[in-house]
Amino acid sequence: MDELRSGLNKPSHFRLGLAMWSHSNWQESVYGHGIKQAERLARYATIFNTVEGNTSFYATPAQQTVMNWHSATPDDFRFTFKLPQTITHQKLLQYCGQELKDFFQVMAPLIDKTGIWKIQLPAHFGPENLPVLAQFLNQVPQGLTYGVEVRHAAFFAKGEAERALNRLLIDKKVNRIIMDSRPLFALPPSNAAIIDAHKKKPRVPVHAIATANHPVVRFIGQADDAVTRLAQQGASALPKDNDAFFDNWLAQLPLWLTEGREPYLFIHTPDNETAPELAIRLYQKLRSQIATHIQLAEINLLEKKPEETSPQMGLSW
Repeated sequence: MDELRSGLNKPSHFRLGLAMWSHSNWQESVYGHGIKQAERLARYATIFNTVEGNTSFYATPAQQTVMNWHSATPDDFRFTFKLPQTITHQKLLQYCGQELKDFFQVMAPLIDKTGIWKIQLPAHFGPENLPVLAQFLNQVPQGLTYGVEVRHAAFFAKGEAERALNRLLIDKKVNRIIMDSRPLFALPPSNAAIIDAHKKKPRVPVHAIATANHPVVRFIGQADDAVTRLAQQGASALPKDNDAFFDNWLAQLPLWLTEGREPYLFIHTPDNETAPELAIRLYQKLRSQIATHIQLAEINLLEKKPEETSPQMGLSW
């Protein structure tokens, strides 16, 4: 674990990351012994080339914190930051010009390292609010890359509301963020982490559409041993495992790559304790799948393989 790992932080057409860069239970799998909390981001960025910056949703970070994040990551690393909830959930994208200005002023040092600025909308933001979203997309700083995550049922019904949303995002060249929570909700609420995740994560259909050049997939997986544990407990009907749910992405992600897009894939688990291991394992499956497609031979998915430095991570390719 003492060696620095490299690989996914190299320039590529594909970005893989986790829901966070700091987790107390990743000392063995990601950081190594002796790594201080302030050094976790730098170590994380030697393995993955992107991350979900969710803390900005709850509060805009201090200017010095932003500078520290910039210093801790290589030039080709890409953050994704959520816009503050004061803008998206409290003001519902309206009358928030000053809040937008203040947020981007603080985040300015990370403009060049932020791949996508995420606009996560609450479940009650529905079809009648699309004109507000259209106006807001004209109001945000132009020249940046944005992603929108919706949760209203009408935007998943394949009706006029969803078509109107998709047309708007395509017209504005804004990415639609895709939530794949099927693995999570296949699990029974058998422990506190799963119960909490069931409450917080939306259970919406998966519509794998790319409305712009950087489609975003948030894959809410199971802990890798979840199905095995249920079997040991004598469960009569076992759910599908992560691999079964990920199979469709083994076809869709390469397709986006052939189209010249740069997809982002973020891996979660209910408590995120084993998310790093799951992310690497699913990436290995994806890499193997792409190797079978001759037409993908020239696509630079990775330039260098991470070294195997931890038996827990198993980063051998």
